[in-house]
Amino acid sequence: MTRIEAKAAGGRDVPGQPREAAEVKSALGGFLDEFSALQAEINTRLKQQEERLTMIDRKTAAAASAAITRPVLSTGHEAEAPHRKAFEAYLRSGDDDGLRGLALEAKGMTTAVAAEGGYLVDPETAEAIRGVLHATASLRAISSVVNVEATSFDVLVDHSEMGTGWSSEADPVNESATPLIDRIAIPLHELSAMPKASQRLLDDSAFDIEGWLAARIADRFARAEAAAFIHGDGADKPRGFLDHAQVDNDLWEWGNLGYIATGNSGDFASVNASDAIVDLVYALEAPYRAGAVFVMNSKTAGAVRKMKDADGRFLWSDGLAAAEPARLMGYPVLIAEDMPDIAPGACAVAFGNFRAGYTIAERPDLRVLRDPFSAKPHVLFYATKRVGGDVSDFKAIKLLKFAEF
Repeated sequence: MTRIEAKAAGGRDVPGQPREAAEVKSALGGFLDEFSALQAEINTRLKQQEERLTMIDRKTAAAASAAITRPVLSTGHEAEAPHRKAFEAYLRSGDDDGLRGLALEAKGMTTAVAAEGGYLVDPETAEAIRGVLHATASLRAISSVVNVEATSFDVLVDHSEMGTGWSSEADPVNESATPLIDRIAIPLHELSAMPKASQRLLDDSAFDIEGWLAARIADRFARAEAAAFIHGDGADKPRGFLDHAQVDNDLWEWGNLGYIATGNSGDFASVNASDAIVDLVYALEAPYRAGAVFVMNSKTAGAVRKMKDADGRFLWSDGLAAAEPARLMGYPVLIAEDMPDIAPGACAVAFGNFRAGYTIAERPDLRVLRDPFSAKPHVLFYATKRVGGDVSDFKAIKLLKFAEF
């Protein structure tokens, strides 16, 4: 419609732009202003977010750097740090306030046992001691080791055979015989060690008191245990397997250990010496041979490793890897220096499944009592643990006796 037509129709003539165009332009201008304000706000927030991320990255990098330079003893054991610091303070100066405070906080955790004498060693030190004990050439490496909280550990042995038989659908089933249960009690005995250090040495912050204490206690405990598990008499110490009565394997009965004689007093037989080793292996019943191990000391091993079979092949073979034990007739050999030397009537070689035949029971805790008075100017550390051991299956262990019969 032209302006003349609009005027003829009663409309008013508007000079310049139409009304609709002005409204559109005004609306577009407002939208552009709002969009610019929104864009500015977005840019501001993005900048703030970027600054926050930069700050987080800096904190993370600082934490990572601190973790790299942090002493090794504190990594991975942050929860034990208070106990470690308190225990070290107790060892160095006798200050037990930290341990007492931890005991009040832990309550049932038995962190402190002042009433029983001494304090529990922190978990890292106890693990170091336990690791050395297991690494030592003793029966721990091949026996059954159980942790108990009582004063003794009972092993129940069932000697009876379950009755079996063939039957039809209509025939009655025969009752089994009454089981014959034998109880073997393994009492726990107190093993102790008492290393000492001068107060001047303890005052030296560069001295690793915990590492030193762990090494000394581990060495004493390892030697005492290794000897007791072999020939201990059971009086205030574990009972060794060689302390039990030894009888000819043909006359064996429960409660004794059977032996095979070499046929020569104090030595192997002059002819077919290796036959005694073969007889010893097959004196052990087949179910036990799968996990059987030879046990002897270094002198005996030196004599045995020279033996050959009828075809001239050595019975002894060294391990292919560094940590792999040597083998005799295909069975591992444990070198235990507490085994007796070859001598007349000596049972210098043992062969058996010690995992089934010998049980070591122990309490998992280790206690340390600091004594600065008894040996001035030195400080004594009285460390104790409870451990016991005994034969738990007399059929699982056989001996080689250097005798004529």
